[in-house]
Order: sequence, then structure tokens, then C-alpha cells
Amino acid sequence: MYGCEWDDETGEVKGYEQYGYDGEDFIALDLKTESWIAAKQQAVISKHKWDNDKAELSYNKNYYTQECPDWVKKYVNYGKLNLNYSFLEVDIMISCHATGFYPDRAELLWRRDGEEIHEGVEKGQILPNNDGTFQMSVDLQPPSGEDMQTYECVFQLSGVKEDVITKLEKAKIRTNEGRIDSSQMLIIIGVLAAVIAVILSV
Repeated sequence: MYGCEWDDETGEVKGYEQYGYDGEDFIALDLKTESWIAAKQQAVISKHKWDNDKAELSYNKNYYTQECPDWVKKYVNYGKLNLNYSFLEVDIMISCHATGFYPDRAELLWRRDGEEIHEGVEKGQILPNNDGTFQMSVDLQPPSGEDMQTYECVFQLSGVKEDVITKLEKAKIRTNEGRIDSSQMLIIIGVLAAVIAVILSV
């Protein structure tokens, strides 16, 4: 095993080259003394041979204290240049759900300050329930930073004069915010803004 370490705060450089055999240390290079250290008796012959090769020892010292750290510095700097910082944006989704109504001629919409809104709104289909009534949902993704208490969900049923209006209030908001890690701050607010049981006879 061989390599080098560079401490970018202190500038300290450490190089190492060492070999093992059968799961145990065998021989290692000591860069300070420019010599090999035999960890086993069987490595002594290699130690003497390698210690006598002064050119190789000089090359190893230069490589592990100069070249290798220079490469490490370059790659660290490349990483810093290419590192993108991104902040997780918080997405909020508000859902209004109406169920138990009959007939299936109904409208569910979002209003803000009394005005119907279309931007950021996704309407679901009217779906049948098991009991012959119907259900539907409408989702809203408000712009970030908006005061959500200015929104209201409006349910309009064909043949009924009065709309059912549910204002978005903090007490009615159910959120999964506490269930996810704060570093993953993707908030999807599920609001059961209206559970409407308007069952009319035809």
C-alpha cells in the first residue's frame, strides 16, 4: 500500500509505502531516514537490497513528499471549483378534498382574497365512492412566502345555491413536516380543507 496525505490547514505532508504478507506487516519505507524497516525477519534481505539503491530511495522521497501531494492539492482544488452549493427549496402543496356529494355535477376551486385562482392549481377528476356518492380534490402550490390564511377552498354543487367555503386555517392544516429530516426540508402540506357530506336526493 502506498500514497500520501496533505493537511490543507497546516500544509503537513506525509508519504507512505508499505507491504504486507499473509495479513501482517512485512516491510515499510521510512521517509525521514530514507531507509526500509523490516517488520519480519524474512524481510531483512529485501531491506538491505533496497537500502543500497540510493537513487530509488531519493526518487521515493521526492515522489511521496512533492509529486504525490501536488496531485492531491490539484484534485482538491478541482473539487472546490466544481462544487455546487444548492439550497433545498421548500415546496408546499395544499390539497382540498370533498367527498360524499351527489350528483356528480360539482366544482371545487381555490380562491385568494375572494378571487378564484388558476396559477399553481391542479384539479383532480370527480371519482365515484362505493356508496354511489362522489369525491374530488383540487391541489394548490402557492408561491413561497405567501400568507396561506388568505386562501379558501370553495365547493359548489349543482342545484345548491350556497357554496361551501372552507378557509385555510392553521388549526386545520395537517402536515408531515415533523416526519422528515430537516435537511430534506421538502414540505408537502396535506390539508383536508373540506370533508363535505352533502347528499341530495334526485
